[in-house]
Amino acid sequence: MSSAIVPHVANMLLSTRLLNIKRVLVELKRKRQKQPHMVTVYICINDAYSYLLLQALPELKARYDIEFDFRCVLNKQQEMYPAPDLWDINAFNDGHYLSELYELDFPHQLKKQSSQLDSQITAQLLHWELEPGFLEKALPLFKLYWQGSENEIKSMLNPAVISHAECYLHHLMANENLLKNNGHYLSAMLHYGGEWYWGLDRLQYLERRLNYLSAYKLSPKIKFDLGQKNFCKQYTKSQVNKANEEGLNQDPIEMYWSIRSPYSYIALVRAKELCDFYQVPLIVKPVLPMVMRRMQVPNNKKFYISLDAKREAKQYGLGFGLIADPLGKGVERCYALYEFAQSQGKGLEYLENYARGVWAQGIRSDTDKGLKEIVERSGLNWQAAKQLLGNNSWRHWAQQNLAELYGEDMWGVPSFKYLSHKVFGQDRINCLERAIVQRFSAQSDTVKISVMNTLQ
Repeated sequence: MSSAIVPHVANMLLSTRLLNIKRVLVELKRKRQKQPHMVTVYICINDAYSYLLLQALPELKARYDIEFDFRCVLNKQQEMYPAPDLWDINAFNDGHYLSELYELDFPHQLKKQSSQLDSQITAQLLHWELEPGFLEKALPLFKLYWQGSENEIKSMLNPAVISHAECYLHHLMANENLLKNNGHYLSAMLHYGGEWYWGLDRLQYLERRLNYLSAYKLSPKIKFDLGQKNFCKQYTKSQVNKANEEGLNQDPIEMYWSIRSPYSYIALVRAKELCDFYQVPLIVKPVLPMVMRRMQVPNNKKFYISLDAKREAKQYGLGFGLIADPLGKGVERCYALYEFAQSQGKGLEYLENYARGVWAQGIRSDTDKGLKEIVERSGLNWQAAKQLLGNNSWRHWAQQNLAELYGEDMWGVPSFKYLSHKVFGQDRINCLERAIVQRFSAQSDTVKISVMNTLQ
């Protein structure tokens, strides 16, 4: 296929029009077969996101005319997880934030996991899958797993089931194959009408879809969008200026970033908005994409990420879909000119224009014509920039940035560090805002106390 055609094909496949056509056909089929609104739920006992999701499902079912088909999984698809241990640690830390946001139960400490116990509990859950009342049984078991003792857990398990856990291996394989064959790899996933919704972070999209279908029981509310509400609205400009005078916003946000990550594109735009509003410095540290580090990204993962990034971009009013993949030469040319752009005070503007160009405007950055458009759009001199394209010094700092990322116990992009706060993913930019606001508030309280002590 011609490189010039690829962006338009991608845009068509990711278009809202095609999505709406698919949805209409799915709904017509559901009505013709007189089926309920069936949501398939993939959960895993040792996945923190699954525990949180399960707690949200009773309330979701109370609000919508839906049924659940539960599918328990256990084994990670190895090719999908470049750093599974770090993923689990991040999920646990992330769970604290989500549990506070939505007032859910979650442990304060991560317990040591036992693969044998995980297998036994999964066997019990698989056994319950084929009985009525799965959610009512599974929720207490998940709570004990995450917050109780092993003796309490085992009191809920059927000895005949857990002593023959191997009898449930084919059942488990069937669930895991279904997840993979339907195009996904994560647990804490909801699958409805051909679309995927991950954990609490994507429930709002399912809510919106069910509201459109009038599947609500009471009123068409959106509850699971708290992470995006009041972005850059918690302080006034005058309060931010005062904090700036007190030197509170001198510490930067550090962002580990890749031009080939669509989430990095979205995150950069939002991080810039955040930092501009709070007058906090933003330092971007690019790293090579996984594929260029000789790692693999299976097609299922790439396609889901593109679909998910499309709806995320749409939510934030960003263009997305005319994709000219910068893999290879496009990445190299982007990074080769980054230091030049920084020296001209245009580093962030250059990266944003580059990302918008390759993810939303179909600009082929591997060609001089496309790169020139990006460079000049960023207010840079093309003739000066062109002379630097053969410079390979960026490979040293790209690898140094990667080593720093690993040194912070993070593995993927976009990742962020602000003071002692570390978060992964563009979904967590609001965590950075919360940290900034808390710092401003704490300092303000300290100043007040100091003034009162002086007056006394």
